[in-house]
Amino acid sequence: MRIELATRPGDPGRPNEDFVSAVLPAMGLGGALVLLDGVTPPPSGETGCTHDVPWYAARLGGALLEGAVSRRDLTLAECLGAAISRTAEAHGDLCDLGHRRTPQATVVVARWDEERVEYLVLSDSVLLVEGVGGEVTPVLDERIAVLAGRGAVTDEHRNAEGGFFTAAADPSVVRRAVTGSLPRDSVRALAALSDGAARWVEVFREGGWADCAALLAKGGPGMLIDRVRELELTAPVGCGKRHDDASAVYAEL
Repeated sequence: MRIELATRPGDPGRPNEDFVSAVLPAMGLGGALVLLDGVTPPPSGETGCTHDVPWYAARLGGALLEGAVSRRDLTLAECLGAAISRTAEAHGDLCDLGHRRTPQATVVVARWDEERVEYLVLSDSVLLVEGVGGEVTPVLDERIAVLAGRGAVTDEHRNAEGGFFTAAADPSVVRRAVTGSLPRDSVRALAALSDGAARWVEVFREGGWADCAALLAKGGPGMLIDRVRELELTAPVGCGKRHDDASAVYAEL
């Protein structure tokens, strides 16, 4: 078993809004990984909440990881729903959880045991599944990409019918997640990437998802993020943020 993870803020002067973690429980019962990409507030900073995005990502990520490991009787969607509810309860009465920009995050979670590998993806972070034959399959929630292909993505599309969905304060959003499971013996490795790390493929076109998985296997998540940062320094106008929070976790099962 090999697990490596790395995370780096887009701006050293600002808190990292990503969350990434992995765990291997005792007694050989498998493991789990969780990656969240917190959604940066608008320039006004208005979210209706007294808490910031790093607080939310840490609370939700910690609750989800605990649930994924300790509640194997629940599906990952049920674990995420419980984690969203638990985090909403922690907000307090001064937070307007109905605000469209209430703290929120994308989600990737995967867990495995001797028989199955389960996964869940919500919004535009990415899960890569490498099979024992070397084939790499990306698990994507493509709603934002589809909207972007039709024009600008606005706040009106956020957690709305016909738009895209993130984990915020409503646990019913788990119905929108991409979920599935695979036989454990068909999976060699897993990798989760925030969109800041996935830019190596999606923005800079340095290779496909199989090339990205090969880079992770060779040099780990830190090397992938280093490559992204190098590319960002010479990126032409139109590639989005100069730098974004970037996180990745790689697990060879």
